[in-house]
Parts: sequence; C-alpha cells; structure tokens
Amino acid sequence: MRYFRLLFLSLLLAVPALAQMQPVSWKAEAVQVEGNTYEIRATGTIAGAWHIYDLTDYGSSGPNGTIFTVEAGDKVKLIGDPYISSAVHRGFDDVFGIEIGTCDSPVVIAQKVELLQGNAVSVPVTVEWQACNDENCIPPDDFSVNVSLPGGEGLPVIAPAETETDPNAAAPGEGKSLWGLILEAIAWGFVALLTPCVFPMIPMTVSFFLKQNQVAEGEEKKKGRGKWLASVFGLSIVALYTIPIAVIILITYFAGGEAVTADIFNWLATHWLPNIIFFLIFMVFAASFFGAFEITLPSSWLNKSDANSNKGGLAGVFFVALTLVLVSFSCTGPIVGSVLIKSTQGQFWEPIITMLAFSVAFALPFTLFALFPELLKKIKSGAWLNSVKVVMGFVEVAFGFKFLSVADQTYHWGLLDREVYLAIWIVVFTLLGFYLLGKIRFTHDEKVEKIGVTRLALSIAVFSFVVYMIPGMFGAPLKALSGYLPPIETQDFVIANYAEGQGASLAAAPAQENKYGLKIAHNLPGYFNLDEALSAAQVSGKPVFVDVTGHGCTNCREMEARVWSDPEVLRRLRDNFEIVALYTDDKQKLPENEWLTTPSGKTLKSLGSVNAYIARSRFNVNAQPNYLI
Repeated sequence: MRYFRLLFLSLLLAVPALAQMQPVSWKAEAVQVEGNTYEIRATGTIAGAWHIYDLTDYGSSGPNGTIFTVEAGDKVKLIGDPYISSAVHRGFDDVFGIEIGTCDSPVVIAQKVELLQGNAVSVPVTVEWQACNDENCIPPDDFSVNVSLPGGEGLPVIAPAETETDPNAAAPGEGKSLWGLILEAIAWGFVALLTPCVFPMIPMTVSFFLKQNQVAEGEEKKKGRGKWLASVFGLSIVALYTIPIAVIILITYFAGGEAVTADIFNWLATHWLPNIIFFLIFMVFAASFFGAFEITLPSSWLNKSDANSNKGGLAGVFFVALTLVLVSFSCTGPIVGSVLIKSTQGQFWEPIITMLAFSVAFALPFTLFALFPELLKKIKSGAWLNSVKVVMGFVEVAFGFKFLSVADQTYHWGLLDREVYLAIWIVVFTLLGFYLLGKIRFTHDEKVEKIGVTRLALSIAVFSFVVYMIPGMFGAPLKALSGYLPPIETQDFVIANYAEGQGASLAAAPAQENKYGLKIAHNLPGYFNLDEALSAAQVSGKPVFVDVTGHGCTNCREMEARVWSDPEVLRRLRDNFEIVALYTDDKQKLPENEWLTTPSGKTLKSLGSVNAYIARSRFNVNAQPNYLI
C-alpha cells in the first residue's frame, strides 16, 4: 500500500506540472453597502497548495504583490484603498529575507466606491497576481471584468458579473483549463485501478479473455479474433461511461434542472437492488470458476461465432464490460459526481470531454489485459489453468461480499457486522490456502502429488493474510483492509472496551446515543444533522467539521482508518470541533418535521437524500469523502 500511495501522489503531482495550468480563477461582483456606496469584490478560488501574495508592494526585494485596480472615471469615486477582507497569513520568509503576506483559497479583495450619479455604471476591474507553491511559481497573470453598479438606492445585491468567454481560460470557480481537467481525469482513470472496487475485476477480465482465446481454432484466427474482442471490450467501457453521462447532461441541459442528476448515481452505488445484483454476479462467476457450470453464450450465438469469428462473443464481451463499469462505480463515483456537478453549473461539452478522458484512461489497462492474454501461451496449458480459475473463484467470493455489505450498512439490516464479514473472509482464504496445498479438490482438478515453489509461496502468503485478519475479530483496526471492511463501529466485541487503565483505545470509547442510530468513525462524539451541529457550535464556540460520507464509500473507510486514526488527528477532532457526519446514502425515513422541500418542489424524506441535497446545494460537492470546516 505504501507503493500505491506513492504512485497516487506522483500522479496527482504530475497532473498540474504537465498541464502548467493557472491554479487561480476569479469572479467579481458589486455589493450595495448603503445608499450609493458599494463594495466591489473580487473573489479568487485557489487550487490545492497554491497561494498568492497580499496587496503589499514588495519592490525588487520581494515577491510580486497582488494589484487590485478599479477604474473610477468621472461617475464613480474611490473610497480609501483596496483591502483584503479574507485571511492573510503573515510570516518571515527565509528566501526573501523579509516578512510577507500570503493568501489561500478563497481570497476576497474589495474596494469601496461611491456612485456619483443616478444612472447605472459599468466599472472596469482588474486583478494582477502571481501564484506560487512550495516548489515553484507560475508567471504573473491578470483578470479583467466590467462590474455593473445600478443607479438609485435600495437595490438588491448584484449577481456575479459575466465576462466574455475565452475557450482557453478557466471556468469561474474552477481554476483549471480544459486541458488541465482532461489531464486530471486521465490521472484519476489510472488511479481508479488501485481502488477496492476495481482491482477485483482484473482476474475476472483475464479469465474471461483466456477462455475466449480458446474458442476459435487456428493461431491466426485466434489472434485476429482476440484483438477484435479486446478492442470491442475497451470501446464498450468507454461508451458505458461516456454515453450515459452525455445523455444525462443533455437531458439536464435542455430540461433546465438538476433533478435528473440529483440521485441517479447515488442510487446506483448505494441502493440495495444494484448492490444485491452485483453480489449475485460475483457469486455466479465464483461458482463457474469452481466448476459448478460453464458461463457460455447460447448455442445459436456460438454457431454464428464459428461461422464468423470476428462477430462472435460480442454479447459476452459487452456483458463483462458492463459488469466492470457497474461494480466499480462505488469507487469511480467521486470523479463522476464531480463531473456531474459541472453539468449543473452551466458547463456542456466540458463534462462530456472530461468523462471521455477518464474512461479512456480507465479502460486502457483492462484493454491491454484483454489484448495480450497470449503472453501466457509460453506457459504450458493444463491443470494450472483450472487452478487459476479456482483461485479467482475464492477471490470473487471474498470481494462479492463487499456489495452485500454496502446494502447492509445503508439499510441497517445488521446482517454483516464487521466480525461476521471478517469471519467469512478468514474462512474463505483459509480454504484457499488448503486448496493451494492440494488438500481440497474441485470437479476438474487433478490430484496434487507434490507442491511446487509457486503454490508454496502463494499458500504462505494466503495463510499469512489469514493470520493478519484474526486480530480484527477482537477489534484490531486492520488498516490495510479498511476500504473493504464494514466500519469498526459495527463490531460487537472490541477487546479494548474491556482494557483497564490508560491503555484503552479512543476508538473503543462508548458510542454516543443519537436518534438516527448512527456512529461517527472511532466513536467520536458528534451529530448527524447539520442544524444540530451548528447550534452546538454556537454554544461551544468551536467550528463545525463537516464529514460528507456514506455507508458505501470505500474511500471514506480508508481515510478514517489511515488518517483519522492518527492520535493527533483524533485529539483535534475530539477537542477542537463539533463534528457532523452527513451520510448521503442512508435510507432511513425521517420524521415529517425533518423533511426538506427543494426549490423545484420535490420533497426529500430520507436522511441520505436530505444530506445529499445539502452537500450539493450548500457545499457544491457530490462525492465522498469530502471534509469542510
């Protein structure tokens, strides 16, 4: 996992370096203060770890300070100097040898003006800045816009001013060019392969195409047919990601509302029906791998395949591609959700192009797996091939329970608490270890007379994995598996609960009672309703830590196990914040006084739908995990 994290970090660092994109975007507006006095504001959104400098003129001995210019003319009078109303971080800089001020996102620069006449006036506004991070700086850039000041008194606040569209410029609030978004989508497409939902699909893909290559007769026929099916497989993955998104965006665009995109993908990732279907699909594949039956196409299709191999197996290939896309959605959903958010912000082609880039990168490794299974030809065929299928069958059984667990957590069935889930995995992998040692045989297996080095090494690895999981039955965190397991709060027996003295784990503290029957990670105290958390914050004076999460969010469990579990992080979360966990996929029905009616007139009655709407409308996020203060 250390290497996976390094790869993940490298990809994230590589994206902005390749794109050389501008990490700062601006929007401007005029706010009526009193009478004919207005405050012209420029709000900058700064990506990641970038920052800009304050309004100080540092001259030749310091960095390029930000310049905010409002051209007054003869109809507008400037009141005082421009100022930054957001936070400015001041400190001594070792490089420049002076004290400097920096600003991170969001930065708000303002200038008070007085309108000298009754008619509306358009005021030119310019921001000049330079963005830097800990490693380098981007050349200075500028942003210009005309802000309207309406005539008369008592007028409402003016909406953000609009500018002419530059096809190469970043969209307001996004801070990234189109090429930057494409490169980021490509990086996420590759990173998605390492997620818990996607990785288990690799053995299923390899097994399927190994079998497909054995259908046709003749070496050249096999080669051509394999390449054709692999190409169709890759194109199917791209189409299954891009076309539905494009259709949804088109419907949203022409219908003029966000209702279409609001719950579709959340439903797919968390509703019991698709998750049970995914679970059954994995079990069916596993049974097939164990030799219970063969998954084959109808005989009429196979006859056509023999007659014309270039057309054979297309339905099966598409089915495998569809299965891959569906079962991986719990982990690929965050980027899809981010793309959909853009579609509700007036973007049209950009989300479609971004999704195309993501799906191409995501499909490429799977296409290569499908395209070159002939690399295994160098290994003589025989009993080993059936052994590979059986091993994959055990893996599919283990990973299939992840989807049943999602439904169980979302609907509070209580079927797969953490210790039950772990018990299943311990039994499954123990049986796998005995199979590798030749102690268990299936229908098509030959008797194992002796154990080779490969089987021995694999059995050692499997039994070591089993030994690693056993402490989890008593409450051990098992960080390496945190993305796959139900949260530790679902475990009935945690040995630390019975420990004496100061050795007891904070994670084992008694859970806070709440009307929703939910628990925050590590049993931290907190709330599950945003208004309740805000009310508590008014009393305590602490800021609110908003955790946008979900029962089916594997990446949320990874964060909670790997980051939240750090003693210092736990201490700060417990002592410095009022925590609210907004579960966006919880299906429990709320009492009528907690229902929420959207501006479109839709009444949201479940805890998850209300929280998902709050996350989208108030915080502009549609993915988990997301953390806000």
